[in-house]
Amino acid sequence: MDFSVLIFFINTIAQIFVWVVIASSLLSFFLPPYHPVREALDRIVDPFLNPIRRLVPMAGMFDFSPLILIIVIQLVARVLNAIFVSLN
Repeated sequence: MDFSVLIFFINTIAQIFVWVVIASSLLSFFLPPYHPVREALDRIVDPFLNPIRRLVPMAGMFDFSPLILIIVIQLVARVLNAIFVSLN
């Protein structure tokens, strides 16, 4: 069975989610918390960021949880891809 379509789908979803995390982080500097776009992005990203924020405290005024989430997304995508490549 060929898993290339599934691998492509996993990579696409991972990259879209990475860009959503980046957009949410950048817009937090420019938009107020109750802006509709920021609220929508926060509803998508915050369920994944909140557990990381509980484990990793802020370093001064810097929040590294989006960076950690991006690394986790990339790792999960690579592990899933490796599993599906090994099944070929």
